[in-house]
Amino acid sequence: MSSAHNVHTDGSWLSRFDRALFAIETKLTLLGGLAVMAAMLISVANILGRKLLNMPVPGYVAIMQQIVPVMAFLGISYCQRLGGHIRMDLVTGALRGRWRWLAEFIGILVMLILSGALFYGAQNHAMRALMLGDTTDDLGIHTWPVKMVVVVMFVFLILRLFLQLWGYGRAMQTGEEMPVAVPMIEDAATQALNEAKTVSSLDEEALK
Repeated sequence: MSSAHNVHTDGSWLSRFDRALFAIETKLTLLGGLAVMAAMLISVANILGRKLLNMPVPGYVAIMQQIVPVMAFLGISYCQRLGGHIRMDLVTGALRGRWRWLAEFIGILVMLILSGALFYGAQNHAMRALMLGDTTDDLGIHTWPVKMVVVVMFVFLILRLFLQLWGYGRAMQTGEEMPVAVPMIEDAATQALNEAKTVSSLDEEALK
């Protein structure tokens, strides 16, 4: 995964919106990380309870069904901002200048259209669960809140994609080599160096 070093910033409105959205995305990703920890603790409790006391966690499957979407979806927009998703750079990495930004622009536009369609479906699914009072079979947990998490994720992802379209569109217009608010393609050596800088900065903060 890329680091935050590959996204350039400046004093423009685009960069300000990017940093403001990234601050929210970071907090959502933290919530996703806490959900991972909760799932791990519940799983350990379920295994130990089943093996040692013959008392598994009641409604374990239903609980995990509510936690997994939070784990899986809240960090997607954060990852998109850093360019951390698996992608093929064979074509875009070989392009230069406006041709590269055009290729990136088209890719983001396709993602935006697909995300819009998925947002529409996810919203309908969540509202239907709310209107019907859909619950899990065993514990009676309402399913609409976790389904609404998917809707929220798509809202932030669509905002992120709009910002990246803005960034690549501006780069095509100006011809700049280092546009802001978009992830830059890094080679393996640069990624390793930036990740090392990130880890060393975290270590320094921990020692203070």
